[in-house]
Amino acid sequence: MQDIIVITGQTATGKTSLALKLAQKHGGEIVNCDSRQIYKYMNVITGKDVGKTKFIEESKLNNFSIGFFPVLTKFNNFSARFLPVFTNLWLYDIVKPDRYFSSFDFKQCALYVINSLKSRGKTPIIIGGSYFYLKHLLYGVDTENIPPDWKLRIKLKDKSVDELQKILAKHSTQLISQLSQSERNNPQRLIRKIEILQSRAKRRYVQPLGLEIQTQGSKTNEKLLLTKKLSLENMQIKFFGLKFKNKDLLQRSVEKRVEERLKHGAVAEVKKLLKMGYSETDPGLKTIGYQQLMMYLKGAIDFDTAIQLWINKEVQYAKRQYTFMKTDKNIKWRKV
Repeated sequence: MQDIIVITGQTATGKTSLALKLAQKHGGEIVNCDSRQIYKYMNVITGKDVGKTKFIEESKLNNFSIGFFPVLTKFNNFSARFLPVFTNLWLYDIVKPDRYFSSFDFKQCALYVINSLKSRGKTPIIIGGSYFYLKHLLYGVDTENIPPDWKLRIKLKDKSVDELQKILAKHSTQLISQLSQSERNNPQRLIRKIEILQSRAKRRYVQPLGLEIQTQGSKTNEKLLLTKKLSLENMQIKFFGLKFKNKDLLQRSVEKRVEERLKHGAVAEVKKLLKMGYSETDPGLKTIGYQQLMMYLKGAIDFDTAIQLWINKEVQYAKRQYTFMKTDKNIKWRKV
């Protein structure tokens, strides 16, 4: 039995289905690693596969909701009766859509859950396509000891990409010249870069990597590190990477997924979120699908254009996912 199982890869490749099969086989529980599914009220477009089960909150960690959904894996035939078999799916619905949630926050929450599962003899099955979250959890990053600066983030929240680039350039023209095109146009990444540079300017040194969290029912803090050295040398990790065989299959799969989510109420979900007071500038709603449907509902584009934009963005995202992930030589790829 592996200490940890990791399932990652491109969007719409069937990662959840594989995770449920492995959970049943290894006596595991699933730990979500999708940067959109961590948000509450965003269920249809993000593809949360939880059916009608209800969220069970186990604890609070820095005001984050840590809990799980019981998810059906199969039915056992016992004395001519079919009895449902469930596994737990963790780290959905951690925060509301208007709250920032960083890879630093994710690592904090994931370590709590992994520690809890290991203490109960369960195999954590980490699943998701948000590779930056996964990379931070397994390998660490040299800035992980710099926590989010929420006051700064609120101040920069409504700045345009151009304004954020100018602010970052004032701190470091060298750094902004080294950013990829994707990073240059990603407001959350730009804000994080500004945050890191401002933090470093206030400090003369960076402390060693480490994260201390309060374990359930314990009076003492237990230091947990899934750094590159500890996780890959001292823990047995099985990696699965799922990717499409070709571009045509990717295109068809994304089109099918978008169609299914429309049938399941994607437009109604966006209307409800807008009615609740959330907007396209909230961190959670800066998400493919939501952005395009909000443009449609506000009359900026017609319905067909919104759907085509949604599909195009999903396909582009899937291609970027593999570009980033293929540099990780620990991932063993499977074509689907």
